[in-house]
Amino acid sequence: MSKTIGKVNLILHAHSPYVRHLEYDKFLEEDWLFESLNETYIPLLRMLEKLDNENVDYHLSISFSPTLCTMLTDEALQERFMGYMLSRLELGQKEEDRCLREAPEFAEMAIYYRRTIEKNLETYEKYERNILTGFKQLAVKGHLELVATAASNCYLPLYKNHRKAVVAQVKLGIKEHLRFFGQMPKGFWLPECGYYSSLEDVLEENGIKWTLLASHCILSAKNRIDSAGYQPIKLANSRTAGFVRDWSLTNLVWSNSHGYPCDQDYREFYRDIGYDLPLDYVRPYIHDDVRVFTGFKYWAITGKTNQKKPYSMETAKEKTKLHAENFLYHLRRKGILISSETGNAPVINLGFDAELFGHRWFEGIGFLEKVLRGVVEDNGLEFTTPYKCLCNMEVEPETAFLNDSSWGSGGYSDVWLDGSNAWIYRHTHRAIEALEELAIRFPDQTSLKGRFLNQAAREVMLAMASDWPYIMHDKTSVSYAEKRLRNHLGSFRVVYTNMCKNAVNTEWLIKAERRNAIFPEMDYNIFNTER
Repeated sequence: MSKTIGKVNLILHAHSPYVRHLEYDKFLEEDWLFESLNETYIPLLRMLEKLDNENVDYHLSISFSPTLCTMLTDEALQERFMGYMLSRLELGQKEEDRCLREAPEFAEMAIYYRRTIEKNLETYEKYERNILTGFKQLAVKGHLELVATAASNCYLPLYKNHRKAVVAQVKLGIKEHLRFFGQMPKGFWLPECGYYSSLEDVLEENGIKWTLLASHCILSAKNRIDSAGYQPIKLANSRTAGFVRDWSLTNLVWSNSHGYPCDQDYREFYRDIGYDLPLDYVRPYIHDDVRVFTGFKYWAITGKTNQKKPYSMETAKEKTKLHAENFLYHLRRKGILISSETGNAPVINLGFDAELFGHRWFEGIGFLEKVLRGVVEDNGLEFTTPYKCLCNMEVEPETAFLNDSSWGSGGYSDVWLDGSNAWIYRHTHRAIEALEELAIRFPDQTSLKGRFLNQAAREVMLAMASDWPYIMHDKTSVSYAEKRLRNHLGSFRVVYTNMCKNAVNTEWLIKAERRNAIFPEMDYNIFNTER
């Protein structure tokens, strides 16, 4: 067997904001979850199961956010997803007939979509509608390292002056991970790779062994780091390790201007029959008269032109094979270059949103499969997990004193703090301070008051989610993000006003607990700054 020239950590972050509106028959933003389930999570699970069944010895890490886990295990949302899928299956059958009759160049894709929906439904029912069970089984077999993350996917650097709030996000995120997966996590995904100095203390206090960091944190560090991020680093004076994301290799996949997913032979994400076909035809599968993606897309990217060419699955499959081979080549090349300079096999860290694969990049899961197979066939590269790296360290980790960083555009907090969303923070910070006040004034409450205060903490935690400022920055569902934020803060104000009168609004509380059925192990006392 040849000598290892590089260890590779592939880390995926699966997340969706908490969206649950049972007061409506169907709700537009719930499609965020349903699309990701149908196009990413279920196909990803099926691909990983396939590799396991074929005895492929693969390894990667996945973080599932508590908001996503809550929705994946919510019986009401599971039932709504079944309705969504049966609707898509009906559309798939109609599209198969239409394409065979009117557009034979699209018939192959129409048949593929219909069959894939059937396979996804089969997998979904196999796990009794809880796909987390499947990922947990793969973790038990040693293929996956399951990673915790912040309770509501909060971008932590913008709350560093409220340590109790940060502790609450970390501690509750770990509790939720333990509740869903039955094991304490070794790693913790910092939402948006958002790091600030002293955050490692919070992670260490909660038993976290490692976290992933943005690429440029090494360049902006307060001290020289000789390994340049190609070995785990020790964060300040803590025992928590940092794994630094490789920018150039990640960008081969991640870049929206020249990454692999931009290839003209791949499927075009934005051309969908929900927008292209007559309204009367697609109306049963969209939201009233609001045109949305249906998932049925027949065009290749082609280039910056309105004249798209029909998508060819065979051509795309060949291109995926070439890109996987190219990616492995670059991994090997980086491994050889770094190991020749340092004398040690480098640790190369790759971090992505899971939803990129399958959902945004249709061919992405096929790409991952080919990469994982290729690594097993190539003895020079070893795909592993961060905790395994720490258990088999060949060199003593350097101590690093880092400045704030993130993987967002600009490398810091520009995405979550700009002219479109800066107004959020004066309200969320004030809500945190008011919650801390309540926790001090009314400690260790039980029964209705305890539930009332726990609901207040839930509302504040959900208001802290990075999703709302991101949506405002991205200018997508801005009105929904603003409404959600105002509703969470308004709900907290209900509790604060009532508790100042030493009263509980029981009717409101019951409705609020049903509306936001999340974080059952919430304990508002964690916000008590006198403890």
